[in-house]
Amino acid sequence: MLKASHLTAGLIAVVVGFTSSVAIVLQAAAAVGATPAQQNSWLLALGLGMGFTCIGFALRYRQPILTAWSTSGAALIATNPGQFDMSTAVGAFLFSAALILLAGWTGFFERAMNRLPVALGAAMLAGILLQFSLGVFTSFNTQPLLVGAMLLTWVLSFKRWPRYSVPLVLAAGVSFSYSAGLLSVEAVELTLAMPVWTSPSFDFKALISLGLPLFIVTMASQNIPGVAVLKTSGYEPPVSTVVGWTGLTSLLLAPFGGYCFNLAAITAAICAGEDADPDPKQRYKAVIVAGVFYLLCGLLGATIVTLFALFPQELILSIAGIALFGTVANSLAIATQNPHTREAALLTFLVTFSGISPLGVGAPFWGLLLGGLVLICTRTSKTAH
Repeated sequence: MLKASHLTAGLIAVVVGFTSSVAIVLQAAAAVGATPAQQNSWLLALGLGMGFTCIGFALRYRQPILTAWSTSGAALIATNPGQFDMSTAVGAFLFSAALILLAGWTGFFERAMNRLPVALGAAMLAGILLQFSLGVFTSFNTQPLLVGAMLLTWVLSFKRWPRYSVPLVLAAGVSFSYSAGLLSVEAVELTLAMPVWTSPSFDFKALISLGLPLFIVTMASQNIPGVAVLKTSGYEPPVSTVVGWTGLTSLLLAPFGGYCFNLAAITAAICAGEDADPDPKQRYKAVIVAGVFYLLCGLLGATIVTLFALFPQELILSIAGIALFGTVANSLAIATQNPHTREAALLTFLVTFSGISPLGVGAPFWGLLLGGLVLICTRTSKTAH
């Protein structure tokens, strides 16, 4: 049976997922010359891909395995406007998808993830999520009454009614926004998105300069944190299988604009936390709800983007940050629990939180790399003595 917390967690995950990066996806589509109809097709393909994989994984494995589009991949595509046309870009998307499928189903990626120390994975996750929780307080500068009402609701409810604290915060934020004139839905018109096929063409330069980097940044900046979220929350997902399926989904939907799918991290943390359900075995239901909302978002395409754009940005930032308070606290506790890995975890956390991206690869990868080097040096030094 679905609970209110499942519905709220799933809805928040989708709202946060769309509003936080849909603009980047549309920029990426525009960068390869997508027409308005093709841009709507991108949203349709991405929504359907995320919806079906979320529902499928949740029902099959009874774990909160949430998928997402590759935000870092969209940013990579958007940084090269006019360099590739749609046909050439789709060829590069297919190349990247094939690499992801192979990395997953050969077991290579899972073997690499099994070598990741729990403390470093938790530190990386905390570094990713902390910026969202801090967004609650930075939003206070521009909308103090709205954010203050949401924070007060959380303070008054998270101990007394922990299961309903986030739904109450969301309700308080929407109610305040509407009453204060910050939210209006009169201008929204329902419009169904239609699929638009783009035949791929394969250009060696595009495969190397777009397809290969898309594969690397998706695996390093998206799939690694996605696995860390689930493991930090106490789950053991079938990594090889699900990563392989995200690659296959990209292969099938790339010609329609589904450029790259991966395991979610930030939105998965919302569905994998205690606010979704106190019972870890029931949290997968929040992912099913998210999957249904993703399907609706894909079908309605531009309409959903317009609707989400009407929400005050402060409301989106605040509800995401508050929903992640518990996960950030738990991740920091795990990261600093073992004194032998504490320094390495600290470096992983700081580098990840810094947001640096040398060579176009996101901060989580570099955080893990530096933390791993510190851990190796620490163990080597102890062995020498």
